[in-house]
Amino acid sequence: MFCPEPVFRTKIEMERMVVGNILKIIADDPASEEDISRWVNRNGHQLVGINKAGKDLEFTIKKVK
Repeated sequence: MFCPEPVFRTKIEMERMVVGNILKIIADDPASEEDISRWVNRNGHQLVGINKAGKDLEFTIKKVK
């Protein structure tokens, strides 16, 4: 999936979660690193980590609000 789909799907899943839950996302679009990181910060959540494995990016995001 290419931008903006990873961000839209992240938003939908975060809305379903309760505060304190952790979401893991795997994306293969290189633009996802900047796009998802920016979305997380702009929406007040916590980017716990980003792991790179080849072309895949794994995001760990904690719902804060």
